[in-house]
Amino acid sequence: MMQVKSLAGAIPAQEPAAKILRRNSLIGLIAFLTVVDLFATQAILPSLARNYGVSSATMAVAVNASTFGMAFAGLGVTLFAHRIDRRRGVMLSLLLLSAPTALLATMPSLGVFATLRVLQGVFMAAAFTLTLAYLGEQCSAKAASGAFAAYITGNVASNLIGRLLSAAAADHFGLGFNFALFALLNMSGALLVSITLNRSVLPATMGTSRHSALTVWAQHLANPVLRAAFGIGFCILFAFLGTFSFVNFVLVRPPLLVGPMTLGLVYLVFLPSIFTTPLAGRVVERVGVQLALLGGLLLAGAGLPLLVPRSLPVILAGLVLMGVGTFLGQAVATGVVGRAADGDRASASGMYLFAYYAGGLTGTALLGIVFDRFGWNACVLGIGMALAGAALLGLRLEARPGLVGARA
Repeated sequence: MMQVKSLAGAIPAQEPAAKILRRNSLIGLIAFLTVVDLFATQAILPSLARNYGVSSATMAVAVNASTFGMAFAGLGVTLFAHRIDRRRGVMLSLLLLSAPTALLATMPSLGVFATLRVLQGVFMAAAFTLTLAYLGEQCSAKAASGAFAAYITGNVASNLIGRLLSAAAADHFGLGFNFALFALLNMSGALLVSITLNRSVLPATMGTSRHSALTVWAQHLANPVLRAAFGIGFCILFAFLGTFSFVNFVLVRPPLLVGPMTLGLVYLVFLPSIFTTPLAGRVVERVGVQLALLGGLLLAGAGLPLLVPRSLPVILAGLVLMGVGTFLGQAVATGVVGRAADGDRASASGMYLFAYYAGGLTGTALLGIVFDRFGWNACVLGIGMALAGAALLGLRLEARPGLVGARA
């Protein structure tokens, strides 16, 4: 079985293209199996709302409660990251993730459902944070952009394939079967990590006390590059979840009346992102972090006016632009965190994850209220404000290609 030797040590200056492709494909697959549970359930939001007899906003908050677990666990895991073997930690997190996923198949009460979603978020965050730390610590600066882009590409694929699987499984075999299927995917992710990743060498510079961890957090917050990246991540997922949570309800209502299986196929809008996101590293090298980020946000913003008309092809075009733009922005911001952190990248990754998923949770809650009270058009306006906030923060990033910095 192939081992990820190139990630376990220094990466040569010139690697064969085939080796880079194999490594990045594996990174993407691990990412896919790590977060496939996170957004797949959004494809069956209307069915879940009917099953539990609650409003769209209430069900969206319960489903996206996983972002609460992601946010706080991503930060909490940094307290112990300096003592956790990355490979073993990712493997155990994915194995534990399968437990709450399987319990969701019993279709418990809404409160228990939300609690299990929080637990899913905890284990996904642990795997996500430790994998990002692994990449930041083991990849050379030259390989880092491609590795992080590959990881985000796996995230993109999970958004597409996970939603398609969820919609198909729920439509043909029921909601319970859907969650049982994803529990099997979680276990397969743990198996993949156990047989492909090598044990990493932990950084020797980290202290072991809680006070030391808090000191590291303060150091990261004193870094203007990281502060900007954290804010950008918050705004990006705020906008993303605001779009892809509540557009479901627009699609299934008159005049569109999209059915459950067709609703899953709608998420083929993520397909272009699978091909564009891996280019993030090249774009950053060519035009710089700032222009790469602003270009992605501009694409996402260009899709917003297309979401207002009640025409399915036009809405789908808007969703394509939204997906391409936000995933490109996320890839750029994630790469900034991995390269700009001054030591202890696990803590920096955890703080980014906290900000990112806190933005998703906030976006779901606030935009859910807006959607229920004022409708979809007002929701789209809120999404645009979040993208504008990310763009303003992006102006603080260094404009010159090949550098990661911030303006004073």
